[in-house]
Amino acid sequence: MTQPPPVKPGLALADWIALILTVIWLGGVLGLSQMGFAASGADRAAWTFAGLAVVVPVALIWMVAQLAKTAAVIRRDSQEVQRTLEGLKQAYLAQSQAAAAQPDTRIAEKLEEIAAATRKTETALAMFSTTRREGTAQLSPAPDVAEDQPALALDLTSTADGPELSNDDFIRALHFPENENDSEGFNALRRALQDHQTGQLVTAAQDILTLLSEESVYMDDLKPDRARPEVWRSFAQGARGKEVAALGGIRERESLAITSARMKQDPIFRDTAHHFLRRFDKAFSAFEPNATDSEINAAADTRSARAFMLLGRVAGTFD
Repeated sequence: MTQPPPVKPGLALADWIALILTVIWLGGVLGLSQMGFAASGADRAAWTFAGLAVVVPVALIWMVAQLAKTAAVIRRDSQEVQRTLEGLKQAYLAQSQAAAAQPDTRIAEKLEEIAAATRKTETALAMFSTTRREGTAQLSPAPDVAEDQPALALDLTSTADGPELSNDDFIRALHFPENENDSEGFNALRRALQDHQTGQLVTAAQDILTLLSEESVYMDDLKPDRARPEVWRSFAQGARGKEVAALGGIRERESLAITSARMKQDPIFRDTAHHFLRRFDKAFSAFEPNATDSEINAAADTRSARAFMLLGRVAGTFD
């Protein structure tokens, strides 16, 4: 937008118009007064009204002229303000575009931290696949593990003749190690794998947790309603259906929907899930008779138990 012309000193256009109108008016009034009043010999009152007739229109003419000048000034100032705002807007847009063109590394780092935090502990569990060769079990990274994950090779003898597994080790093994520094968790897992039945459950749990993690379904995200120990005992003793419906306390609709869709569409996932459910049923039934109520509650809060509750509800075990 072009700059307005500067205000020049002297009379403006409105002033000149007012001056011309004033001269015309005064000339006309003067001519009429010379003829009319001279002929009639008007008195003082008539001269007073005549004076007002001269002064009032002239005053109105100059008032209108001043209003026109004031309006012009206001219009010019408004245009100047508009130009200033437009300039600020353009400067802001230019600055925003420049900032957008340069990626903020701090934002990228923060997003990476958030992504790392959301990789729940069971993702680390998926890094370990159990292979059995000639009577031995070995924990090694799964094929889809990141290269920087250290390999853990634990040569374990999988035999029913191993030492009796304690309830504490059974519970720790069902929850899996918290991280690579959880030495107690790995020791419990090693002892659990030496127990034939528990070792089969741990292997089945690891397989299904790995498949669930592919769908971003993590057990640490699930907050199931806790069932009473007697409900778990009823399940271990063979009860099914509505009698143990409280075990299906998973309420996260998204996780349920994803798991249900995978069960229907993927036969490998479905077979792995049913295999895990059978292993959990068998192992928990053996665990229950010698477990206290507090130990049952602790076992029910493990990642393996949460996977059982999720898959059992999808499979209709608690209907």
